[in-house]
Amino acid sequence: MNQTIEFSVPATLALAALVLIVGRALINRVAFLQRYSIPAAVVGGLLAAVTAALLHVRGIHLAFDKSLQPSLMLAFFATVGLGADVRMLARGGKMLLIFTLVIIAMLVIQNLIGFGMAKMLGIDPLIGLIAGSITMAGGHGTGAAWGQKFADAYGLTAAPTLALAAATFGLVAGGLIGGPVSRRLVEQLAARGEPLGETGGREARVTDEAEARGPITADRLIITILLITTCMVAGLNLVKWTDNPSFTLPTFVWTLFTGAVIRNLLALFRWHEVDSASLEFAGNISLSLFLAMALMSLRLWEVASLAGPMLIILILQVIAVALVATLITFPLTGRNYESAVLVAGQCGFGLGATPTAIANMQAVTEKFGYARQAFIVVPVVGAFLIDIINAIVIGGFVTWLAPAR
Repeated sequence: MNQTIEFSVPATLALAALVLIVGRALINRVAFLQRYSIPAAVVGGLLAAVTAALLHVRGIHLAFDKSLQPSLMLAFFATVGLGADVRMLARGGKMLLIFTLVIIAMLVIQNLIGFGMAKMLGIDPLIGLIAGSITMAGGHGTGAAWGQKFADAYGLTAAPTLALAAATFGLVAGGLIGGPVSRRLVEQLAARGEPLGETGGREARVTDEAEARGPITADRLIITILLITTCMVAGLNLVKWTDNPSFTLPTFVWTLFTGAVIRNLLALFRWHEVDSASLEFAGNISLSLFLAMALMSLRLWEVASLAGPMLIILILQVIAVALVATLITFPLTGRNYESAVLVAGQCGFGLGATPTAIANMQAVTEKFGYARQAFIVVPVVGAFLIDIINAIVIGGFVTWLAPAR
């Protein structure tokens, strides 16, 4: 006998919070999850999704009220845009420009692999894009956002599930390959007698003054909420004003762009210095709750038939990122120790997320010495440039592929 259990907005929110608590508790107890920086939302959310699938087999269906999800998603991308301070670009120098160009090439390659393999395997090319830069470079946030858009606009109901599964695969893969690929290059440099990293030096990293303001207060958070919601309102309206069948960007991309514009206009005219600490606080809450809701709502039974083709594409993506980093990034950025550390970072956020990139770089530099320039370039590109560039690249591919499906 079939039975449906419906969850109201408060009940769904409460369950999402519980999912995060359970996920964090598991991470604290499982070394593998700690080592590869798997988000608590992913751990707890996947556990909830598996539980829902088991209940589904027994005829018990869970129905969550997901009306909060779009707003949480927009809030997160608003924080990404508001964190995009163009003054940081000057710190990266020539290496930042070269690295950014390489990353653009990597994003295009990822989508060509996804699209090409999808055609060869006989699946929807948009599914191939999900296994491309949407989830590889975009991670869980971008993956869930585009997955939902594909479900709403193109009827790909399995897209959100596939996106989050692919992003999780990429997160683990990025943590697995970054260190070994980079260390091989470093050992080659050492064998040739090339200089390696600085001793110490972690404290030399540049930080925002806003991060040193002390504990987050209600007043600080309220100002940040005002900025975030302003970006959200602007993004929603820009989607309507720029509606164009030849090229379209989803609401969260416009929200991100708006945040970047507001951040830098405020800095240019010295009206307000965006509070990085409260911005990160709000962004983490928004993303965590969004991912928890998205993951616990996964309908795993709907994507079983696509698991094999997706896995083939994802394995090829791992190989491609390692080759691009080794054969293109390393020589173009100087073929030196800084370049080798950049490779570790690229493997991290090219397949997973910026925290994975930083973790990869730390693992290398703790053994061979600090890489000052790499620790400037990777956070600048990984924290916000890649999201903006990736949004444009994905939008172009979707516009090209969607009419020909």
